[in-house]
Amino acid sequence: MTNIYIWLISFLAIAGVIVRPFKIAEVYWALAGALILLLFGLIAPRDAAAGVGKGLDVYLFLTGMMLLAETAREEKLFDWLAAHATRMAKGSPKRLFFLIYLVGVVVTSFLSNDATAVVLTPAVAAAVKAAKVEKPLPYLFICAFIANAASFVLPISNPANLVIYGKHMPTLLAWMSHYLIPSIVSIVVTYLILFTTQRKDIEGSVATDVDLPELTAGGKTALIGIGVTAIVLLISSALDIELGLPTAVTGILTSIIVIIRAHKNPMIVIKGVSWAVLPLVAGLFVIVEALNHTGITQKLAQLLQHHAAQDPTATAWGSGIITAFACNLMNNLPAGLIAGNVVQGGHVPELVKSATLIGIDLGPNLSMTGSLATILWLVALRREGQEVSAWQFLKTGAVVMTVTLLFVLASLWI
Repeated sequence: MTNIYIWLISFLAIAGVIVRPFKIAEVYWALAGALILLLFGLIAPRDAAAGVGKGLDVYLFLTGMMLLAETAREEKLFDWLAAHATRMAKGSPKRLFFLIYLVGVVVTSFLSNDATAVVLTPAVAAAVKAAKVEKPLPYLFICAFIANAASFVLPISNPANLVIYGKHMPTLLAWMSHYLIPSIVSIVVTYLILFTTQRKDIEGSVATDVDLPELTAGGKTALIGIGVTAIVLLISSALDIELGLPTAVTGILTSIIVIIRAHKNPMIVIKGVSWAVLPLVAGLFVIVEALNHTGITQKLAQLLQHHAAQDPTATAWGSGIITAFACNLMNNLPAGLIAGNVVQGGHVPELVKSATLIGIDLGPNLSMTGSLATILWLVALRREGQEVSAWQFLKTGAVVMTVTLLFVLASLWI
């Protein structure tokens, strides 16, 4: 009976995170679920603390990335990049579409998919407004879809990558050997399908007389900080060092240097960071820890290991497809936490683990509730006065995600 209560509370908490009833923020649903499990004795305080502790590397990673992204946003770095992309388009909406997509690939790869959703979205909105684009939605769609499509280029491209591998993160060379070709396939196929589905809405012309904002000394420092962070993380990954602490250190140092050089109040940057993401993740870690105690992850691990031993190819296909669609039922963060526990506990072949990670990273391109990055993108859109219905996103996502997923999973055997 205890297991039933754990599942019911966990389901309601995760549903609250996804649906946001009464417009109550996601973090409160996750924390409420964790607190109820704790108060009713469905998870021991020691186990809850252990669950929170498992997310330390993720908290540090998110802290560094959010500070770095907010510092860059405050110094108008992304507005500067978007304006350059608009000018380089030379009046061609198709070229503008491609250039924004290219910027999205770079930001996602080196700053994480959440940074693309939170920071690039308003920059693109400003750029298309300055370019007097009649239908801005196709360009804004880029920020949502590339945030997931490019999220396994590097280990740092998506916090979910840290969750899947935990303390067993591959070295950078090993990562590239597994994910370089699938990442290229994901980026190219997503672009082709997204461009094809949006082609009718990106006809016409765009303005060429776009004001180019001056890149301040703080913006230049932020750009250097991003480059240094990318190098530090690549070195850390190559040396098999957990990525959370290096990310936090470089992000904090960059923010401090920029704030000092720009003579700014540090509270401006601090207030701009979405700190609620950290307790949201912590609450989900507690919920998943409680689910672990129901024995579900052990059973799934045994089942996965059994099928992987019999037919690793079919198991890889199945795990990739199942996790991709599961993300849209329960969001990719809790799905990733469960999948991470399963693949780590099942000692499955690397092929199956890679397919699972691709499903977790790419699957959320189906619906608006598939990942935290897509939810953050939706929030950023509303701030810019843009509205996208769940049906609009699903119509595009159904084609973009499913076709791309099949191509990417097939590329694992190349």
